[in-house]
Amino acid sequence: QAQLVESGGGLVQPGGSLTLSCVASGFALDRYTIAWFRQVARNGRTGVALISHVDGSTYYADSVKGRFTISRDNAKKTVYLTMNDLQPEDRGVYYCAAGRPFTMVERAYDDWGRGTPVTVSS
Repeated sequence: QAQLVESGGGLVQPGGSLTLSCVASGFALDRYTIAWFRQVARNGRTGVALISHVDGSTYYADSVKGRFTISRDNAKKTVYLTMNDLQPEDRGVYYCAAGRPFTMVERAYDDWGRGTPVTVSS
């Protein structure tokens, strides 16, 4: 059974950094594109970053370009999201998801973790 487990969220001051981890089990991580999405309150999930399983290509939402970095370690079955210069608008629950297409479209992803919360506040 495919499973994704996020960790690394927490409370950080504006300008601070966090690194989120997404550990996969039950499937071959190296055959899937992995994306990070953010959800605030009852709003829909917004794509933040994704990384291809084919060639390691990455894509970022405009709001996080230059501040966030997505990376993967297939041997450890883990995908990371390093977030620098965090701002209050970055707050939310961060989810990782596994899919095949290289896209930010939420419905393209079949398997999801339960999320890890990020709070940015002074």
